[in-house]
Amino acid sequence: MDSAGIAWHLQELEGWDAPEMRSQYSEREADHGAWASPVYLSQRPITLAGKIEAPDLATLDAAVDQLLAAASLTDTTLIVYESTPKQAVVRRSGKPLVRPITDTVAAYSLLVTAADPRRYSTILQTQSTGLASITGGMSLPITLPLSITAGTASGQITLSNVGTIATRPIFTIDGPVSDPIITVQYPDTTIRQLSYSDDIALGDELVIDTDAHSAVLNGTVSRRRYLSGQWPEIPAGATVTVQWTASSYDAAALLTGTCRSAWI
Repeated sequence: MDSAGIAWHLQELEGWDAPEMRSQYSEREADHGAWASPVYLSQRPITLAGKIEAPDLATLDAAVDQLLAAASLTDTTLIVYESTPKQAVVRRSGKPLVRPITDTVAAYSLLVTAADPRRYSTILQTQSTGLASITGGMSLPITLPLSITAGTASGQITLSNVGTIATRPIFTIDGPVSDPIITVQYPDTTIRQLSYSDDIALGDELVIDTDAHSAVLNGTVSRRRYLSGQWPEIPAGATVTVQWTASSYDAAALLTGTCRSAWI
């Protein structure tokens, strides 16, 4: 029950358990069986149905308006509080149905669709690092057992996915930096790299979205043409190490990686 005395009942959540699949099968000529195409997840339609109980008619009308506004025509985050809370970004994809039962009770049914079929953790992982550097250390023309240790900034971060399907991180680079290269190393030691062949000035920010396959400077300008390499993912149940380098060192340069664990 909320602060207005309205009781919201969710009695049906259809489509949250699993999305539909996309695949094709071509019959084998003069042989048993068929040739199978790769299998992909389709968009995830979700039906939410239930009941609203309000203290009076005016409050019920306000609750219905609130419900219709929440089922937005633009991107809206839907959170389902399971034992591990998960979320999806949805939009209204069907006509909302609201049926009055009494002056204070109404039944509702909403159809929304998540274009991205994955269900994501409500916890956003964020890690940042500057470029790798080495400071200190000396070489002296003496033979004494004397050592002066150098300090090293790692230039790397780790990102984890505890879910059941690969998730795709977002990388943000704050300048100044020239020709940065992002390297993602997997548990089996294989790597994927993304190279950006241009300068990012002081005060500029480049956002690389590995799901949208985009590189956007300062939130408005596409710089996709300067980006090359392989789009990395974080496999289910895995932790990856992310390193980055550039053609020259600047202490102000910063790489930030963000991701959410993902479930089918």
